[in-house]
Amino acid sequence: MFTRKRGTRDTVEYEVTKSDEEWKAVLSPAQYAVLRRAGTEPAWSGALLHVEGDGVFRCAGCSAELFDTNSKFESGTGWPSFDRATSAGTIVEHGDRTFGMLRTEILCARCGGHLGHVFPDGPTETGLRYCINSLSLTFEQDPGSTPS
Repeated sequence: MFTRKRGTRDTVEYEVTKSDEEWKAVLSPAQYAVLRRAGTEPAWSGALLHVEGDGVFRCAGCSAELFDTNSKFESGTGWPSFDRATSAGTIVEHGDRTFGMLRTEILCARCGGHLGHVFPDGPTETGLRYCINSLSLTFEQDPGSTPS
């Protein structure tokens, strides 16, 4: 897993705030590395790469609803991909110049947890591909939804 220490831009106040010790107590070590230290899980390793049934994807740090199965698509990249967030204001974007690349990092607007990156190469009318770490999400299947 790749991680990097977060910079000074983390001075933003989020609705859900915890100390590092508190985050470590509620997240697994792998989730902490992704959500709080901007890590990246290895491609094709995520539990949420493929899900069955309809439902919503929530932030693993604060349970904010971020994406749903209607916006999920198979990108072939090895990470869950979505073409839009469930509603405006749930995702925060920041420029990311780590590893010699220029990318757009996305964070949960409620807790500041690192989710992944968004790219302008999506296949739908939005033209976006939100490339998300499974470790940063939980999946909540809709009641009555049957796996396809």
